[in-house]
Amino acid sequence: MPPFEKDPALPVELMPSPNHGERRNGLGVDMLILHYTGMRSAREALARLCDPAAEVSAHYLVLEEGAIIQMVAEARRAWHAGGEPWAGDLDLNSRSVGIEIVNPGHDYGYPDFPDRQIAAVIALCRDIIGRHRIRPERVLAHSDIAPLRKQDPGEKFPWERLHAAGVGLWVPPEPPGPMTDALSAGESGPAVRKLQTALSRYGYAVETHGRYDATTEAVVRAFQRHFRPARVDGIADRSTVESLDRLLAAL
Repeated sequence: MPPFEKDPALPVELMPSPNHGERRNGLGVDMLILHYTGMRSAREALARLCDPAAEVSAHYLVLEEGAIIQMVAEARRAWHAGGEPWAGDLDLNSRSVGIEIVNPGHDYGYPDFPDRQIAAVIALCRDIIGRHRIRPERVLAHSDIAPLRKQDPGEKFPWERLHAAGVGLWVPPEPPGPMTDALSAGESGPAVRKLQTALSRYGYAVETHGRYDATTEAVVRAFQRHFRPARVDGIADRSTVESLDRLLAAL
């Protein structure tokens, strides 16, 4: 007998991880966080996610060919989100479901995500969102919640395709253009504060002190990876700012 019943109304294989606990403070699921594995192979990733010494896990692992493995029951708190906040919320592990998507990531060549893998991710996300009634803006990248540490699932991840299938929030980004009036590291003033305020409104953990510091640069880069992937440089050019404005208007 399996240690838990599968949650999705989809074919999944159960491979339990010991790395989980109780959801804290009575929190229910209202977030979905997508990751890539960032390891050389699916076998390495699965071994790590099920290794008690690693103290890391996720609810699901989606393989390149589209197979889905469930490692932690959704009622349990998997250890995938870290300790950073989002939109003022803390302990994101207690309020989220985490999906790991097999891809070696930026350190190992960062290949494209196969179509059949993305189709499986979409089906799984739709199932989770439907059962937990997760709002589009609460479907996030690991890099969104941990911009100083993470860059997954990265700029190649097809967020627009997910949105078209009813998963997550997306607006057509303004194409990159000239860097006139762009804001970048070391600058300060009202324009920087306005940018930080807009990023904070969406949920990014950035202070609105008006200095374009390392955190602001990392958050801009995370925003670009998710919502303006054509150029990921941490510089808030007109394209980045207008894309952010469109996103906020769509909330």
